[in-house]
Amino acid sequence: MKLSVESITRTVLAAILATGLGTLSANAFAGKPGFEKCAGIVTAGMNDCGTGKHSCAGMAKVDKDPEEWIYVPAGTCKKIASSTLKQKAQK
Repeated sequence: MKLSVESITRTVLAAILATGLGTLSANAFAGKPGFEKCAGIVTAGMNDCGTGKHSCAGMAKVDKDPEEWIYVPAGTCKKIASSTLKQKAQK
């Protein structure tokens, strides 16, 4: 079987994309040490990750949606009116 430069290039690009997407999804679930997920305070289009409504950051449709969240420094969420702590900070 003879491999062309084009098929090798496609294979390499596919591997790079798969690795990058795997890293992104792992980081999305890992959280950020020293930060917590705070919901209900997000401006439309400024959320940090997906919800039950969509799967990507930056896709919040309305301001202050109770499901949309952003990372804030640990201990900050409880200080913000109308916010909900979704996940405590990791140490």
